[in-house]
Amino acid sequence: MSDMRNLKIRTVAVVGTGVIGASWAACFLAQGLDVSCTDPSAGAEDRLRAAIGRHWPSLEKLGLVAGASRERLRFSADLETALQGADFVQENGPENEQLKIDLFRRMDAVLPAHVILASSSSGLLMSKVQSACRHPERVLLGHPFNPPHMIPLVEVIGGQQTSVQAVQQAMDFYAAIGKRPIHPRKEVKGHIANRLQAALWREAFHLVEQGVATVSDIDTAIAYGPGLRWALMGPFVNLHLSGGEGGMRHLLDHLGPPIENWWADLGTPSITQALKEQIVAGVDQELDGTQQDLLTAERDQLLIGLLQAKAAAGNLP
Repeated sequence: MSDMRNLKIRTVAVVGTGVIGASWAACFLAQGLDVSCTDPSAGAEDRLRAAIGRHWPSLEKLGLVAGASRERLRFSADLETALQGADFVQENGPENEQLKIDLFRRMDAVLPAHVILASSSSGLLMSKVQSACRHPERVLLGHPFNPPHMIPLVEVIGGQQTSVQAVQQAMDFYAAIGKRPIHPRKEVKGHIANRLQAALWREAFHLVEQGVATVSDIDTAIAYGPGLRWALMGPFVNLHLSGGEGGMRHLLDHLGPPIENWWADLGTPSITQALKEQIVAGVDQELDGTQQDLLTAERDQLLIGLLQAKAAAGNLP
């Protein structure tokens, strides 16, 4: 982990305080940072403070940094006011390319050139987002996974004009606050993790559409099958272990052709209105009688235990 003292980041501006922005704000506060938030929507500050209050017990269990306090949060509905004194910006606006181009142009216009502007965008390319900035070299992607206050992964990707130094500074910052940043070498829609998820979602929707399995069957297949292993190690290391003493080479020599055969048989469904209704009905049936707030709380408690266990493991990559 990097040393926060060497990064000179004391105040983070969180732009957009919906689900992701509020979670980021809680994360930064738990790391002992001052956090300045902004969101133009009515009632945004009340919703933000309520969300941080819900997240705080989980962050206390994971461990707060000395000096961490919810009192270090300030809010302004005015973007330029909220950006004053910011050393790092985490943007979480809607997934609208033109909106983000304009938003980053405004942020770039009022902040010193050394302040990194990071976007939480799930799929937009930073080469487009940075196009109207005077200092595009400091614009990059800092894409978290929901909920950011708990999940360590952050994907850090620059656009065509982003400097190598800015990418490294962002990687160092995220590592210093306990994240596991990765740096994809090329811009692609959806980045890395969302593309991997999308591949699974596509086949899950296909299997439901074809009547192979119910929504509940598929959730059970993942949650009580490969998902348990994926929570510990990635797909390549899991495949390696499946090869026994021969490892990955043995597995690919023996299962490579069957895997290619499965790939050729995977579906390419469209989310038609009929399929949409089928999926929604399936989820409603699976969760019948389950309160979503209790489900979320239980998920978070299990995540805490898993994260703590992984941190104590000595050999997991």
